[in-house]
Amino acid sequence: MSIERNSEAFEQAPINWVPAIVLLSTLFLAIAIVPWYLWTHGVGMGVWVAFAILMAWTGLSITAGYHRLWSHKSYEAHPVVKYILLLGATLAVESSVFDWCSGHRSHHRHVDDEYDDPYSSRRGFWFSHMGWMLRKYPSGQYDYKNIPDLKKDKLLALQHKYYGFWVIATNVVVLAMIGWITGDMLGTFLIAGLLRLVLTHHFTFFINSLCHMFGTRPYTDENTARDNGLLAIVTWGEGYHNYHHYFQYDYRNGVKWWQYDPTKWIIGLLAKVGLASNLKRVDDLTIKHAELTMQFKRAQERIATGGEPSLDERLAAFKERISAEYDEFTKTVEEWHVLKAKAIELKRAELADRLNEADEKLKAQLAQIETKILEQSKRVEQAYLQLKGKAI
Repeated sequence: MSIERNSEAFEQAPINWVPAIVLLSTLFLAIAIVPWYLWTHGVGMGVWVAFAILMAWTGLSITAGYHRLWSHKSYEAHPVVKYILLLGATLAVESSVFDWCSGHRSHHRHVDDEYDDPYSSRRGFWFSHMGWMLRKYPSGQYDYKNIPDLKKDKLLALQHKYYGFWVIATNVVVLAMIGWITGDMLGTFLIAGLLRLVLTHHFTFFINSLCHMFGTRPYTDENTARDNGLLAIVTWGEGYHNYHHYFQYDYRNGVKWWQYDPTKWIIGLLAKVGLASNLKRVDDLTIKHAELTMQFKRAQERIATGGEPSLDERLAAFKERISAEYDEFTKTVEEWHVLKAKAIELKRAELADRLNEADEKLKAQLAQIETKILEQSKRVEQAYLQLKGKAI
């Protein structure tokens, strides 16, 4: 009965007029007017520089501000940084900080649920990309019970209360100032205003849609979130979404040295100059544990599906090797948990005279476990190569 009522509520959801008009009109205007204007008018370098600066400012204000700072509390920021991020996020026109963060926390709590996840990918690309905002679906109606921390911030409450005024005032004032500086008011409003707004919107929406449909799942397959390096390029590092859904409180999304995550770099830079602090990050051993667990899971699936007759011998060897590696991995994880329990017990005991000595010993043992897991990961990867006939 509950599911039926939910289905009926979704089917009969009324149009959400304000976001529907804003999102659809800006999209159609950008498609129709911007190409015509670029074809018939010359746009100076100043307008393109303004476009690039505003793209970076608004995009990073969503990723470093709305997302990693306020939704996940993955770091703390100096008030000046907060003001700059809040202003940039308002320029992005992606709802108030209360709406954005409340919806995002609901998404993480109910990820992929067709009725409770505000932008569930289970309802298809269009719904998860922008359809969820065009109607007043039950999952998109927030009561803000999940953002008690944000409601205590007077500045955030002020932005939420007068959001419409803030959006109009900031966009008009900022764009008018830039237009006056560049000497091209119309070009500024079309390129640095309209085009920038539409691109920022849809790059953000790609995280809710494409990043739950295309990419890899190296850390968990318990939800649809994917890591997608190409999308990370246009989303300021947010494309490593599988990692983010498994370790959502980490201030990083791209944790490998080669992964493109400018939001992480900006937060790290702010920390170095004293404008950010308490950066939360998952330790390397925990990350490698998640990766190796997924490797074993894929290996078991590979064994279960079998292969062509010509692969039977290699498949048998692969199965035997994976089984042995998994047994070793289980023992290593047990050792790790025992060490973590010892560390907690020592801290509770507050034995100051022994704590330093014990810490050094525990660190050395943890380092040995990390080495074991890294070696096991390499052996599992080698087993895959041998199964494919590519290893020597």
